[in-house]
Amino acid sequence: MGYNLFKSKNTDHFSLMDILMIFISNKARYVFIFVLIFMWFRSDSNKKVVVHAIKSSAVALLINTFIRLFYFKPRPFMKRRVGILIPSKMDSSFPSKHTLLVFAVSTSIILRNRMLGLIMWGLSMLTGLSRIWVGHHYPSDIIGSAFIGSFTSVVMNKCSRLFNYFVRSFYKEG
Repeated sequence: MGYNLFKSKNTDHFSLMDILMIFISNKARYVFIFVLIFMWFRSDSNKKVVVHAIKSSAVALLINTFIRLFYFKPRPFMKRRVGILIPSKMDSSFPSKHTLLVFAVSTSIILRNRMLGLIMWGLSMLTGLSRIWVGHHYPSDIIGSAFIGSFTSVVMNKCSRLFNYFVRSFYKEG
């Protein structure tokens, strides 16, 4: 099924949409970095969001590394004759590191700043779509990576709140 979805998009033409998807695939991460830098200098409450996003991204990268140690899925162009719009590494297709990181960051933001987080989540979905469009990943790679990145941020957020609760409880008793 993943290949059929991939194949329905991947044709031998070069259009304005191809240019847009190449741009998003290559440059979207800089928007995320800019937003985090902007949030850092905006207020102290935003600094907590930025720290949370960085921690979530680091854990997501560890999960990515762990998965790649034990699981290899060939990229679409390695297994079948399909065109790619930009060069790619010959490593595993799953998980998509681009998608994993942008979803970890956008979910971290959405947990504390709903409006900005929704905008960033939309950009995350575009980033995932662009990775399929340029020929580097199957849809299942993107869906799985989005889930892992988002889930990591939610779990990190819960752990952080739980840790803060125990720290406050400890200092009240002391």
